[in-house]
Amino acid sequence: MVLRTITAILLVAVMAVGIAGCSSNTTSNTPASNQGNSNNQGNTSNQSNSSAQSNNVQTSTPTPEPKNTSTINVVWYPNESSNTHTEVRAEVARLIEQATGRKVENKTTTDYTIAIESIASGSADIAMAMGAVGYIEAKNRNPQVDVMFVNADKNGLIDEAKYFAWICVNKDDANQYMNGGVYTIDNIKGKKMSFVSNSSTSGFRVPTASIIAHFTNDNLTEDDLLPDGKFFNEVYFGQSHQGSAVNLVNRNADVAAFCDIELQPYLELKSGEENTVGAVYAVKADADDPFNVHAGKEFVVIASTPVFNGPNAYNPKNLSADEIKAIKDLFTSAEVANNEKIFFDADVEGAMGLYKKSSSYGYVLTTDSWYDPYRH
Repeated sequence: MVLRTITAILLVAVMAVGIAGCSSNTTSNTPASNQGNSNNQGNTSNQSNSSAQSNNVQTSTPTPEPKNTSTINVVWYPNESSNTHTEVRAEVARLIEQATGRKVENKTTTDYTIAIESIASGSADIAMAMGAVGYIEAKNRNPQVDVMFVNADKNGLIDEAKYFAWICVNKDDANQYMNGGVYTIDNIKGKKMSFVSNSSTSGFRVPTASIIAHFTNDNLTEDDLLPDGKFFNEVYFGQSHQGSAVNLVNRNADVAAFCDIELQPYLELKSGEENTVGAVYAVKADADDPFNVHAGKEFVVIASTPVFNGPNAYNPKNLSADEIKAIKDLFTSAEVANNEKIFFDADVEGAMGLYKKSSSYGYVLTTDSWYDPYRH
């Protein structure tokens, strides 16, 4: 009798455990919406955490990349690296800072090659006032280099956005370069010649092309016009437009190539029409270095060829697309077109800037292909 009672008790206990086990399994598989029993709080909490994790996955956003606060470096050709252009460089830096919110540092150079390599390598982010040839050389080295904008014509358009490549001689010698009462380059063969740099558009590429085209019977190549060439007696490179002009007025050279736009701060027109053959220019009495010791020296333009305005280029390595757009938007705005530190009124005494409003008013957008005529 006792044995039966113990057996019965054990059987009831086993059945109770079995029922409890089945109840637990059912609860864990029951959807949360069907659970209202307080005994299931632990499972509900787990499901709430799971739901929260699911919601976090759906609503979370990527952590934004840290804002680029590094310095933007702007490189300048030797032409604009002089003390004459100190205020211009500072104003351009200020405008880029305004557009991007980043610190800007100007880098001056003494050689075209340095500026070209800087923008190609990315050690400079922006190169201001390049020439077409220098820009093309940089882009050939690094296809990521591209045009930002170019200074416009006097109407604020790209249609006549040009400057002029001159070939000049000292006024005292000018009669040697006349033929039939007209100035010509007929007699420059065998003379001492000064160019700017073989990377200069208006100080080398365009003048040499003009010489080769003029002396067709000589079957010249560009190499023939270099220091070891057969055409000139001696050849110098001034390394800037100012340097080439100084080679002329101090008589190191008989003939020199340089452009109008880089010499405008130092010169005044004495006779003739600007940028035309026969125009006579003189060094201003108050001209800055390197012309301060050549005040009053006069020279004559014996050849003048229009050239597409040079590009302002960028390397995107350290600039975002938004920053590039912001810089373009600001520099092509009326605000900058009316900035007298960049586009100045030459009729105002003492006014100084980068471009004369009478020939260039503001910046306009352009494309890489605009410079195709200067590609070989």
